[in-house]
Amino acid sequence: MHFADGELPQDYLGYTYRKVLLILGGVVALFFLLIISISVGAVSIPPYEVFMTLIGQNVTDKWDRIIWNIRLPQALTAIAAGAGLSVAGVAMQSILRNPLASPFTLGISNAGAFGAAVAVIIFGTGRMTSTTAGAVVINNPYLTTIVAFAFCMLATIAILGIAKIKASSPEVVVLAGVALSSLFTAGVMFLQYFADDTQLAAVVHWTFGDVGRAGWSEFSLMAVITIAACIYFIANRWNYNAMDAGDETARGLGVNVERLRNAGMVVAALVTSVLVSFLGVIGFVGLVCPHMVRRVIGDEQRYLIPGSIVMGALLLLASDTVARLIVAPYVLPVAILTAFMGAPIFIYLLLRGYHR
Repeated sequence: MHFADGELPQDYLGYTYRKVLLILGGVVALFFLLIISISVGAVSIPPYEVFMTLIGQNVTDKWDRIIWNIRLPQALTAIAAGAGLSVAGVAMQSILRNPLASPFTLGISNAGAFGAAVAVIIFGTGRMTSTTAGAVVINNPYLTTIVAFAFCMLATIAILGIAKIKASSPEVVVLAGVALSSLFTAGVMFLQYFADDTQLAAVVHWTFGDVGRAGWSEFSLMAVITIAACIYFIANRWNYNAMDAGDETARGLGVNVERLRNAGMVVAALVTSVLVSFLGVIGFVGLVCPHMVRRVIGDEQRYLIPGSIVMGALLLLASDTVARLIVAPYVLPVAILTAFMGAPIFIYLLLRGYHR
């Protein structure tokens, strides 16, 4: 077939512009959802008042305390956590060439949960308070994160070891993740059995993954780690494109496959450990969002990674907003909603098969 001069490039540019426009549309939708999320709750605030308060043009301080001290950090935490879990999931799926890979399905989130439980119970880094919004307070976030990261790395090393086995298949890796999840869940229950009432209440409440317990200090640490991870994965987007074609093809293109795979899993484990240590286990975001974006944008990592970041932020912020309204005036932990949503999609992916 003969193409006139300039015809194919114009078609390609139109093809790529559509992907860019979809991602930018997601960013715009995220901004409007942020305003709506801040405006709804036990106390309803007009969206216009929310917007004027955020830009510093509201002459009254009627809503300032609710917006700046409670709802804005919660909404921004949902955005950061959704983006972090989603980018970790899309990176793992590319690194392991497994469409079912994510921090939750591979047991890394549960490993981080066990590490955080160790820090709370053994090292005393968590305590209960009398307020619902901050029922669990992490006294030493850095020690909690370090311990959670250590156990996330143990799970990561186990997954990488299994993935290197010559005969391993996507099914084997996922089943190994299920086994690791069971192992670390049993570890958490073991610690709970020997904990006192206060420690037990702290760990049980903490396991309900919830973005509402984070304040500005917690959000700042999560945002820094998530942004750094997003920059790292976006910077390696071409390398992940090469890895999608197979290890031998990637090596032929000059990609250090082993180093890239190990570094990517370490970064994904770090993001997961930070989010888990503050928010608890929030499942299925890292699995669902990349597949949702693939259905619209495709597999090319240049657009899949930023698209997954935006979709993760949108999904978790929307889930948190619905969780605050679905059983109002009570606030449902967002992890319950993501589990209800993610489980059917996970089963669908299993039934659909592992071929990409």
